[in-house]
Amino acid sequence: MKKIATILPIGVMSLAAIAQSNYDFSKIQMEELGRGVVAVRESPEKVVVSWRYLTQDPEHQQFDVYRDGQKINKKPISDVTFWVDEYAGTSTVKYEVKAASGSIPGSYVLPQDVPIGYINIPLNVPERMVDEFGKEYTYNANDVTIGDVDGDGQYEIILKWDPSNSRDNSQDGLTGATLIDCYKLDGTQLWRIDLGINIRSGAHYTQMMVYDLDGDGKAEVVLKTADGTIDGTGRMLGDRKADYRNLKGRIFWGPEYLTVFNGATGKAMKSVPYTPPRGDMGAWGDNYANRCDRFLGAIAYLDGVHPSVVMCRGYYTRSVLAAYDWDGKELKQKWVFDTDIPGNEAYAGQGNHNLRVADVDGDGCDEIIYGQMTINNDGTGLYSTGMEHGDAIHLLSDINNEKYYVWGCHENKKDGTSLRDAATGKVILQYPSDKDIGRCMAADIDPTHPGVELWSPNTGGLLAFNGDMIMPQKEFISEIASSIPANFSVLWDGDLLYEILDGNVISKYDWKNKKLDELAKFEDCMWNNGTKRNPSLQGDIIGDWREEVIMRSKDNSALRIYVSTIPTDYRFHTFLQDPAYRVSIANQDVAYNQPAEPGFYFGADLKGKKFRGTKVK
Repeated sequence: MKKIATILPIGVMSLAAIAQSNYDFSKIQMEELGRGVVAVRESPEKVVVSWRYLTQDPEHQQFDVYRDGQKINKKPISDVTFWVDEYAGTSTVKYEVKAASGSIPGSYVLPQDVPIGYINIPLNVPERMVDEFGKEYTYNANDVTIGDVDGDGQYEIILKWDPSNSRDNSQDGLTGATLIDCYKLDGTQLWRIDLGINIRSGAHYTQMMVYDLDGDGKAEVVLKTADGTIDGTGRMLGDRKADYRNLKGRIFWGPEYLTVFNGATGKAMKSVPYTPPRGDMGAWGDNYANRCDRFLGAIAYLDGVHPSVVMCRGYYTRSVLAAYDWDGKELKQKWVFDTDIPGNEAYAGQGNHNLRVADVDGDGCDEIIYGQMTINNDGTGLYSTGMEHGDAIHLLSDINNEKYYVWGCHENKKDGTSLRDAATGKVILQYPSDKDIGRCMAADIDPTHPGVELWSPNTGGLLAFNGDMIMPQKEFISEIASSIPANFSVLWDGDLLYEILDGNVISKYDWKNKKLDELAKFEDCMWNNGTKRNPSLQGDIIGDWREEVIMRSKDNSALRIYVSTIPTDYRFHTFLQDPAYRVSIANQDVAYNQPAEPGFYFGADLKGKKFRGTKVK
């Protein structure tokens, strides 16, 4: 029996009040989340416990916190979902959070001798390998996504292992196989999928789509596969002897598949031919298997109720998006959008190294923001800006939640950075440039200006949402150590402003003194993907409404989930129950990673307003 998440009227009201979409929250198929309790040490003497405030909770829900069965709060907790326990013991303890009304309790076992500030997830590091030419290579923990694969209300971690000889599509060379692991938060490994020698390794080849697609309460894993892929049970798919690589490591031929794996076991359940096939490689932009092997993927509520998986190929010239539904037995193609089809010519060459998903036109169904074009939920073109390929893109909302906007940068050495209406493509702000603009960022970091702030290397400085200059480029460079980083944002310190995440450092913009202050540094950790300097994952994964950061240890022996231990005065429903935010996490690691972003405005302008079931103080 399929499960449909139940969201009570208070949840419907609070979500509808802050979303532009017309999602029917009484029907939309989403995860049945647990309480998400987490406990981490703030210091040897203190433990921080936090948990989710769910949309089905009454507005004035009260909570109690227990340690090993003993209640540790004197009065019911009604205004936050955060508690500091003065506990200096070193033995394993169990924390429980119970709602006063009796709904959805949760617990977390804090092991003995835990590190300060994070959950440590030990990894099964792949062994050192040797390629066909005798060259050794190792593996680095890379991108992460989440899914409740066993239906217990808690997320598991799905990790991509990147071989040290992985390649950008533009580079020749043999690569090791891409490996996909699944772990529980205590480090228990559920399975490993080996994609094999006929799937090249690199940022553009493998996009992990993990979501509960059939509504049975358990997430599936969808991957592009080929002959030689080994599923999580050890079974090989296709021809085990097939090797389609040439001496340069390129793959010009051979069958390609789209495979749905059981999330709990890693077992391959269904494979279909990948749409579209390579066909004429020249149609994708070159003849050496570079641009034809640029893939993207997305989870989207195309009918406003059920999640679909959208797999994509190409963005420099020809681009094709294929949407599928999984009913537990069959992977059924919903539609295909192809820029080679007559009438779609204006959409060619408009793709990004990433994408966004949201109901931009307010019809209750998601659209795919595919760089500089947007595809409607029915697989037809909504509009194309003609500003061509780019490396970064952000989905924004105005402070009244009346419209979505897209802030993106462009590679064509002409269009620079632009802000457009997400529903129509109308350009609101434009900052032309004769350079390739590879980064841009948008987040509310300054409370003295309405809405989010905007910045990129060619905006002339830090901008207000209406384009007014907040801080000119001269000060922007001299006062803030060359510039404000433009890779990732994160909600970390518990106020209504975003922080900036760059590499292994979280910084706070000091808007009074126009400088960055370091809030946290994740020691002995490494970021991913070179100059992208992104974490394995960022988002509201466990605990209260704030966002966690998942990083890999320098020696790749563990993943670390960093949890904020800074007290907060605010209590909001978990962002995970906003469909746009949840699919933003699911789509975060596609190609060039982009931060999770909600389908509503969040920032300093919320003070005094009703927001997600709470009046903001």
